[in-house]
Amino acid sequence: MPDKKIVFIAFAIEDERLRDFLKGQSLLDHCPFEYIDLSVKEAYDSDWKEKVRTRIRRSHGVIVLVSENSLTSTGQKWEIKCAKEEGKPILAIWIYTNDRTVIPGVSTKIWTWETVGKFIDNI
Repeated sequence: MPDKKIVFIAFAIEDERLRDFLKGQSLLDHCPFEYIDLSVKEAYDSDWKEKVRTRIRRSHGVIVLVSENSLTSTGQKWEIKCAKEEGKPILAIWIYTNDRTVIPGVSTKIWTWETVGKFIDNI
């Protein structure tokens, strides 16, 4: 397998379980891709934006986990804005089958392992 890709995962804190699921699935032997997760597990007390920007700069791309929670997550909105400012490739995926929330300015796809794998392989 080629070198691991460094990926920042932007998600609303209410969707942390799905971020954990995405990461856990990538650790299985049969998973078609491998990456290093640089998502923020805890909110930073101070200067968190600069710390997040540093992580996004270090990443090859950003995966955005989209749900209705995304609409009220100021942290996730800022992470998406930062990824765009840094010119990082973005893959936005819907994380619930019955939720097709639209984030303005972000093209969202259905979450399949093929979609995620192709994105990671191409960054």
